[in-house]
Amino acid sequence: MILPTKNESYSWLRLIRWKNLIIILFTQFLAWWCVILPHSPVVLLPFNFTLLAISTALIAAAGYMINDYFDIKIDLVNKPEKVVLETTIPRKKAIIFHTVLNVCGLLLAAYVAIHAGHPEWLILQASCTLLLWFYSTHFKRQFLTGNVVVSILTALTILTLVIYEPGISSFQSVDFHLSPAMVLIVYTFFAFALTLMREIVKDMEDHIGDASEGCRTLPVIKGLDYSANFVLLIDCLVILPLAYVAYILFTHDLQILSGYIVFLIALLIAWAAFLKNGKTTPGHYHNSSRGLKIIMLVGVLSLLIYHFQIS
Repeated sequence: MILPTKNESYSWLRLIRWKNLIIILFTQFLAWWCVILPHSPVVLLPFNFTLLAISTALIAAAGYMINDYFDIKIDLVNKPEKVVLETTIPRKKAIIFHTVLNVCGLLLAAYVAIHAGHPEWLILQASCTLLLWFYSTHFKRQFLTGNVVVSILTALTILTLVIYEPGISSFQSVDFHLSPAMVLIVYTFFAFALTLMREIVKDMEDHIGDASEGCRTLPVIKGLDYSANFVLLIDCLVILPLAYVAYILFTHDLQILSGYIVFLIALLIAWAAFLKNGKTTPGHYHNSSRGLKIIMLVGVLSLLIYHFQIS
C-alpha cells in the first residue's frame, strides 16, 4: 500500500476545503446542541446526530471535489496557485474519491432515516448530491442559478436538522418567536441570504476567468457595479428582518442576544461600505468575501448566547 506524500495529503485537504467542512460541522453542532438537544429530541440523539453531521460533511466534500474537477480551466486563470488537480492529484483519482464520499454520506444518512422509520428523508441527501453535480456541470455557468443553488445547499445544513427531528415543531416554548423551529428557520434564512451575497462577490472576484470560459454569471452579464448594488440590496433585505429579531428579543428580556444582533447588523453595514467604496480588483473582492465569511461565523456564534439565555 502506497501512502500519500505530505504534499499530496495537504492537496487532498485543500481539495475538500477542510476549513469549510469544519465550519459546516461546527454550525450543525451548535444548532443541535443549543436548540434541539435541550428539548429531548426523539431522532437526533447524539449517535444519530453524529452520523447525520458526518454525512453532511462527506457530501459537501464530494461537492467541492467535483466542482474543482470541472473548473480546472477557470481556476487556472483566476487562481492558478491553488489548483491541485493534475498537479499533485490526478483527476481520475479525484472522481473516484468523489463517488466514494457520496456513497458513504448517503449510507450514513440512510441509517438514520431508516431507523427513524422515514426512509423518504434520504431524498434530501440524494437531492443534494445531484444538485452539487449539476451545479458544477451546468448551474454554475448560468445567470444567478448557481448562486441560488449553493445558497439553498448551505441553508440545508441547518434545515436538515429540522427535517430529521420531526418533533421539533411540538417542542414547548414560552413564545412562538422563540420556539426551536422558528429559531432554526431564522438561522436558515440568514445562511441562505449571506451565502447568496458571498457567492455573487466571489463571482465578482472571478469574473475574468468566468468570462473566458463563457460563464453567464451576474458580474459577467451585468458588470461589477450592477452586481455590487444587487448585493447591497440583499444586504438591506437581511438587515431589516435582523432588526425585527433584535426588537423581539429585547421585548422578551433577552437584551444580551438583542445587542449581539445589533452588533451583527453594524458589521453588515460596515462590510457593505467596504464592498462599495473599495477598488474593483480581485483582491478587494476576495477580502470582501472573507469578511462576509467572518460575519456568517459571528452569526452562528449567537447560538451560544441564545442557548445560555434561554436555559
